[in-house]
Amino acid sequence: MKKIIYILILTLSLTNTSFAASTSSGSSNSDYAKAYNLIKSAKKYEKKGKTEKAQKKYVKAQKLLLKSNKNKPLQADTLNYLGFTTRKLGDYKKGEEFYLEGLKIDPNHKGINEYLGELYVVTNRLDLAKERLEVLKACNCEEFKELKEIINGTKKSKY
Repeated sequence: MKKIIYILILTLSLTNTSFAASTSSGSSNSDYAKAYNLIKSAKKYEKKGKTEKAQKKYVKAQKLLLKSNKNKPLQADTLNYLGFTTRKLGDYKKGEEFYLEGLKIDPNHKGINEYLGELYVVTNRLDLAKERLEVLKACNCEEFKELKEIINGTKKSKY
């Protein structure tokens, strides 16, 4: 019986220690994950025409991303979604800054190149949008196809 109690105590103490360690070191990642889920939800609201609800989700996501970026700076994925949420909230200039900062870290980031290309289309800078498309050309990915159609005017940006 003493062995069982000892094993239980040991197991509980190890479990609590590892849990505490993972929560303290993973908080910025958790903020990023929460923001990502809010963005997915906001996109769904937009598709349904519920733009006010979508905007509220983008505001919440942006706050979490800013926190994540402060705790763990220079993450291309975080900067991508910071650019995205900022652009969705109407600040194209600041959104572009986040995208460009992300490209310094990962020049071939598919998401950043596509979203930045879309921003350039919306702001009537097609020459810059085509530069983003050229970067995506080699990947033969969905982001390339989406941006190409948006530049050609055969598809409207869904974001």
